[in-house]
Amino acid sequence: MIRKIKTATRKPQRVTPKAKRHAMRARDQNPRRRRTAGKMPAPATILPPPPGQGKRGEQGYLGYLLRQAHAANRLAMERTLTSIGVTTPQFVVLTMLRAYPGLSGADIARVAFLTPQTVGVIIRNLERDGAIAKTAHPVHGRILQWSLTRRGTSLLQKCRRHVQAQERRLAAGLNARTLAAVRRWLSKIATDLQEN
Repeated sequence: MIRKIKTATRKPQRVTPKAKRHAMRARDQNPRRRRTAGKMPAPATILPPPPGQGKRGEQGYLGYLLRQAHAANRLAMERTLTSIGVTTPQFVVLTMLRAYPGLSGADIARVAFLTPQTVGVIIRNLERDGAIAKTAHPVHGRILQWSLTRRGTSLLQKCRRHVQAQERRLAAGLNARTLAAVRRWLSKIATDLQEN
């Protein structure tokens, strides 16, 4: 036979308004609570140093420093070329076609470090503006070769006048021997890493 055991149940205590006020006053008078009341603790933020300091300076990895320098140079070039309505990739394509006339779209993509899709857009825009013209490859007729027109040559010269100031800034403080060493080092990086 199972007996039921009575358990004592607690009646909920009624909290009077006076007791509530007393409890809130005691809580608000707590010195710890007063210091943090209404204030969220600030998250610990670590701001990176500006370029040229810490890991963004001479202590940094070479790969990162190369990327940082490239990004700074590209931004400065974009600001310079915007005034004449040319983008940095368009300037690169014009420069490569001046140096190596008759490149195909695929060749341009390789030497300009751009995707074939990006080169396709650039070529269409430059052709529309009359800066470049196409001819069929003498052997492989389906391959199109690109070269600068007079208008393209004139546009490139205008770009180069704007970009030469940037080139002078890059070479500032370097004598001819150091500049040659820097050029050799950058070229060596490109050839050595491409072989791997």
